[in-house]
Amino acid sequence: MITKTNPFIREVLDWTVHIVIAVLIGLFIVTFVAQITIVNGSSMETTLQDGDRLIIEKISPRFGWLKRGDIVTINDYPGLDSERKPIIKRVIGVEGDRIEIRGGKVYVNGEALDEDYINVDAQGTLEVNVKFSELSVPKGHIYVLGDNRLPGQSKDSRTFGTVEIKDVGGKAIFRFFPFNKIGTLK
Repeated sequence: MITKTNPFIREVLDWTVHIVIAVLIGLFIVTFVAQITIVNGSSMETTLQDGDRLIIEKISPRFGWLKRGDIVTINDYPGLDSERKPIIKRVIGVEGDRIEIRGGKVYVNGEALDEDYINVDAQGTLEVNVKFSELSVPKGHIYVLGDNRLPGQSKDSRTFGTVEIKDVGGKAIFRFFPFNKIGTLK
């Protein structure tokens, strides 16, 4: 056999096998486990800033482990601008929740949310589309809002309605840049 007599060929084949295995493991991780994303825009201010680098885990959406307060990436929704893909928002309601926006406040199942993380003006969270300002979240969907609720700053469920869980890319779990804000996300 050639590989027994030629150590160079044996070495090249050994390296090739290891590189192919490393590439396959990397593709598996990025596709099914976790990936890095960069925040694009101001819709999540004050929690996240344009240019923040995040680690997104992809296991929670696949198993339906999303809960209120999670920060998620969304890969698709009606009218998604492909240049802004994916978008990042906060989960406000999960399937079965009753969402209502009135008087500048967000209500989930009749209780006003205490949202100390949002960026709002004196008017609070405003309705954008009346049909998405009072609804029940259907099975297999979530209701998401940006943390920046100033008028025109966040295209979210107030604009396009609920999001199918299958369109959620992952859950943001850790910010690693900028270095002065390294840590887990809440």
